[in-house]
Amino acid sequence: MSGFTTTLSATDVSKPQARAARWATSTVFFANGAVIATWVVRLPGVQQHLGLSPALVGTALLGLAVGSLIAMPQTGALAARYGTRRVTITAGLMMMLALLLPFLALNLYTLFAALMVLGGCNGVMDVAMNAQGVAVERSLGQPVMSSFHAAYSLGNLVGAGLGSLLLGAALGGLPHALIVTLSMGAALLLAGSRLLPKHADEPPKTTETADTARPTSTPNSLIWLLGALCFMGMLGEGALGDWSGLYSRDVLGATGASIGAGYTGFTLAMTLARAFGDGWRSRYGDGRVVTVGALLSGLGLGLSLLSSTYTLAFVGFLAFGLGVANVVPVLYSAAGSALAGRGIARVATLGYAGFLVGPPLIGFVSQTASLVGGMAVIALSLLLVGLMAPAVYRRMGER
Repeated sequence: MSGFTTTLSATDVSKPQARAARWATSTVFFANGAVIATWVVRLPGVQQHLGLSPALVGTALLGLAVGSLIAMPQTGALAARYGTRRVTITAGLMMMLALLLPFLALNLYTLFAALMVLGGCNGVMDVAMNAQGVAVERSLGQPVMSSFHAAYSLGNLVGAGLGSLLLGAALGGLPHALIVTLSMGAALLLAGSRLLPKHADEPPKTTETADTARPTSTPNSLIWLLGALCFMGMLGEGALGDWSGLYSRDVLGATGASIGAGYTGFTLAMTLARAFGDGWRSRYGDGRVVTVGALLSGLGLGLSLLSSTYTLAFVGFLAFGLGVANVVPVLYSAAGSALAGRGIARVATLGYAGFLVGPPLIGFVSQTASLVGGMAVIALSLLLVGLMAPAVYRRMGER
């Protein structure tokens, strides 16, 4: 059974309003995913244009981490003051504009600054939209967080697919980014009015259910436990996205549109797995979904790294996507369900640090060892999640 599925409705939120907010929140996640995929697909081109080594790419990607880690701690206070709806849409529109900046960079320093702005906007949007997602899940009284992350993955898929087509058509990075900025910005504006208002952000005073009433760790302990799992899970998810294109080109010998095919397959597998994720949570329980998924992703990527053909490596990318798909959504839902107040923001911040630290870490490992060695770090991080998750969920009181 599911250990931390929310079942209580938020005060004064009608079911029609909650259902409308569900689709609006899915739109927000989709837009975020499309923007991220646009940057990922175009990263090899930016590297080539600026003449950056793998280590310098890693340095530039630190800009994403710096921007997010500066901005994300402020999200809880911003959401408490203005509500997650306003923060989500404002940060989202700023992120659409910030997507243009990396394609205007002239050197490593301006690329770092551009990615720092993009990372800051994305970090605030990520925390706020997940907090909005927890409020929608609570209002509906059923698990839907995986469906939001499925929308994010669908946005990744569409963004990666569009990017691969435009790469094949030799369209420049800036025009490509402008197309995404305008279209996704319009989608965000349309979705904004349907998100839940500020009063729906906080859970009711009494939030215990048959599942969450069991003895659990202290709130601070839960934050660190869930945050550690999120950190390792998002380290792998984020790093594979940024480095899969370079791995396909430099190690597997892919060319043209095939460079983005591995990432496209990865995002397609994630999208499909997340579409079924909420049902798996209800049937098998959160702990099993996290454990099995993390182990599958680690072993799948290991297959890719051991293979000598692009086809077998592609299968490994698919397995990674299927496995990692529901790890973070389930952990976010657990945080929102078990931790009142700003717990979701604190766990998301810890997890997102892994998402941002992963890509530059892989760059530094690749520079000192090899790109295969750098990618092996991703596989190990997910295997650790799979090995640790059962103990963490037992400590949280799941039966």
